[in-house]
Amino acid sequence: MKAVNLVAFWFAAVLSGCAAFQVGSDMEAGRNAFLIGNHEAALGYFQSAAELDPGYVYGAAIRQNVWGYLGKSEYSVGQLPQARKSLEKAVAMDSKEDIARLYLGLTLVRGGDHQQGLKEMAAGMRGIHDQLENITQSFRFSFGRFWDTKREIRSAIQSDLDMLSGKEPDVQKLIADGEWLGKRVEEEINLARRDEREELFRDGAGRQP
Repeated sequence: MKAVNLVAFWFAAVLSGCAAFQVGSDMEAGRNAFLIGNHEAALGYFQSAAELDPGYVYGAAIRQNVWGYLGKSEYSVGQLPQARKSLEKAVAMDSKEDIARLYLGLTLVRGGDHQQGLKEMAAGMRGIHDQLENITQSFRFSFGRFWDTKREIRSAIQSDLDMLSGKEPDVQKLIADGEWLGKRVEEEINLARRDEREELFRDGAGRQP
């Protein structure tokens, strides 16, 4: 009986490890497809990841759950009702899912609910801005040095927040800016990780005898 239990435990562990590997692989493939504008492919990868692990969270400095990624892709292919459900689930799982909140706002605006949509967009933008401020200040002597080094993202957010605080914001420009921001943050995740890795490699090479 003990042998049977051990075999069952081993088999379950192997399956769990394979599933975890597949989810990670799907997430990376989905992100890459999203960044090059292949949104249909990205959607397929994120759907697969969500089915395998509905609670999956990607990233460290900026954390995003799988429902946020799925919602972004559904939004990008024009599946607004599905995107709204996924993005609402993402925000319900984590109230600090600021990128998902930004896309929820975009989804609502494009669906005709400008008032609530712009409110959600503003909240998402402020959250992203605050996350970047925290990363670059709290971790300025480590990985924070590699994030938004020219303040391009935070400056763009501030401009949009100023527009949103006006009486008649340019909705079409805000949609375009919001979509740019969502993609730009994803790019920054890759760029910051690349720059940190390159510096570590240079430091390691410099210490070799």
